Amino acid sequence: MCVESDGCEIEGCSSSDEVRTLSGSMSPGLKSNPDLHPCRPGQKFRAALLKCRSPAAAAGILSFGNVLNYMDRYTVAGVVLDIQRNYDVSDSRIGLLQTVFICSFMVAAPIFGYLGDRFNRKVILSCGIFFWSIVTLLSSFISKEYFWLFVLSRGLVGIGESSYSSISPTIIGDLFTSNTRTMMLSVFYLAIPLGSGLGYILGSSAKEAAGDWHWALRVSPVLGITASVLILLLVPDPKRGSADQLGGRIRSRTSWLCDMKALAKNMVFGAITCVTGLLGVVIGALTTRLCRQKTERADPLVCAVSMLGSAIFICLIFVVAKKSIIGAYVCIFIGETLLFLNWAITADILMFVVIPTRRATAVAFQSFTSHLLGDAGSPYLIGLISDALQQKYTTSALWRFLSLGYALMLCPFIIVLGGMFFLATALYFLDDKDKAEAQCNQATQPPSSVKVTSK
Repeated sequence: MCVESDGCEIEGCSSSDEVRTLSGSMSPGLKSNPDLHPCRPGQKFRAALLKCRSPAAAAGILSFGNVLNYMDRYTVAGVVLDIQRNYDVSDSRIGLLQTVFICSFMVAAPIFGYLGDRFNRKVILSCGIFFWSIVTLLSSFISKEYFWLFVLSRGLVGIGESSYSSISPTIIGDLFTSNTRTMMLSVFYLAIPLGSGLGYILGSSAKEAAGDWHWALRVSPVLGITASVLILLLVPDPKRGSADQLGGRIRSRTSWLCDMKALAKNMVFGAITCVTGLLGVVIGALTTRLCRQKTERADPLVCAVSMLGSAIFICLIFVVAKKSIIGAYVCIFIGETLLFLNWAITADILMFVVIPTRRATAVAFQSFTSHLLGDAGSPYLIGLISDALQQKYTTSALWRFLSLGYALMLCPFIIVLGGMFFLATALYFLDDKDKAEAQCNQATQPPSSVKVTSK
């Protein structure tokens, strides 16, 4: 047992006749116990850290790290034109920055997934965020003759950020259960639009404040190193499955190949989403190009029709699934394709109605708003509806099974609402486009000279 000699309230004693410990007060007679000894240096600090290691604090720190992850990613996008001018490269070569980043992120994700399932997760997280912070900081000092080295640095940053994105949600999953876990994960993923928007703002603001775009890459690393230390000190690494009351009972670890075979059986929906995402973006671009030959309001109208059509097929999923799972997958395929149709078009609409000097801010605001009104809170809201249905029909096992499905029926109505907003956008699209063009023309015209005539 450890006893403080300076009146410590954690584990220790005071100058009075009473010895205080974590469990309460001890009688004076215990002072002479030979087992009592002064605290070792640093033990008081470790005890204070234990007090701070709450699940809520851990979720907050991990969400902060996720903000930094996306903030660093989009900081480069905020100063990409300055980077292009500095290194004097073409559009295709500057595009390599994002391509190399995403490719390294993609390739590294399964590796970190394997490591995260087998080794200390918080150490991997802390090292990962520290690694990309240092690489980002060093990349700001690369001279203009070494563009290839700058591209390589973005690839290394992608590896570091991949470690964080792959592992951090699993820690939150092991710290919370049920609706609390849904809420905490919603907060965690709300950091994506927040970090994306802050990245654009940070990039342009740091450049303007310092008069040099290199400083845009020197702010987030400082915050990243801070987050790395906080994760190492305050974020626990709970036993895998502890929140699901499986901690300590999962003793055997399967091979990576076995894991992938098991996951492949659950990835049909994911595969459909990947394919429909690609098809939707391509079809949307081609459809808009054709429709522009008929009407100048093609962009918002295509988005409106695709959204309304998607709502029909998503409603059919719930009907068809009772008779045929294959039919349900077909409805999912068509519904998601129509839903993804407007992704690129929406960004294009934004380019038409916002002047170039405000586009980064507009994209950041749109990203923040879409996530705020969409995937940030929707899982929690659907969960609440499902819980309410279960509580209303507590005696029915069938309702407990169907409650989540009925809660998901909210989605088609929201999609219809989105389609109606796109129809409203079509009414104002041309006026806003003309206003943006007028502002651009006004900004590019030289100031008119004033002629003074003497009488």
